[in-house]
Amino acid sequence: MRPNPTLAPSTAERIRNACVHADHATLALPGIDPATITVHHLRQCGDAVVAVPMDSPAVAAAARGGEGGVQAVLELTDRTPLALREPVRALVWLRGRVRAVPAGTQRLLASAVAEDHPHPALLDVGHTTTLLRLMINSAVLADSTGAESVCHADLREARPDPFWELEAAWLQHMDADHADVVAQLARHLPTRLRGGAIHPLAIDRYGISLRVETDEEDHDVRLSFQTPVEDIQSLSRAVRILVGCPFLHGMRRM
Repeated sequence: MRPNPTLAPSTAERIRNACVHADHATLALPGIDPATITVHHLRQCGDAVVAVPMDSPAVAAAARGGEGGVQAVLELTDRTPLALREPVRALVWLRGRVRAVPAGTQRLLASAVAEDHPHPALLDVGHTTTLLRLMINSAVLADSTGAESVCHADLREARPDPFWELEAAWLQHMDADHADVVAQLARHLPTRLRGGAIHPLAIDRYGISLRVETDEEDHDVRLSFQTPVEDIQSLSRAVRILVGCPFLHGMRRM
């Protein structure tokens, strides 16, 4: 069965996914060096919360901005969990105004973030780090397909992919233990790309992306499912259908 070329996440969903996967982030404010970020979280309400060292110039700059905040850009880097030649899958820039968080509400906000994003570095808030809020106006995503922007309203409506927490383990498992499955998926690639080194790059409810490393350059190719999937069972079946055998058990450990 051929992939459905029209099925894909929206740009806002892709931004949400890149943000939850991002392993590196910096906060840029006018006139100072980019701030080191220990925790970043794009909340469903549409703002972003970041933790920075207490002595960061960004903290003082945000405080000087008062209730209106100061212009800032949060840059996030989404990297593949595999050891590929080019590890970056996507870059996201969240633009808006960053505000200081009052000392009395730091721990309350850290607890609220932990409910969705239980990062161990949140325990440092109030001790060695402090939280800032970025009130987002717009967001830009850049990947191998180009760059696209979305407004704050679209970003607020989007949700991260339901499988994002499991994706890294699935990709590593597929790449290390299921070369046969990857080879079957590669049958959907253009003939000119089938001679390259092929690895799984991303999995979501809409499909699978493959990274093809050739002598000249890298190529990312998306293989979409026929319909969106909602649970692990339907995801496993959709992968098997793409592979070409709905009864194949090679992905049963997903």
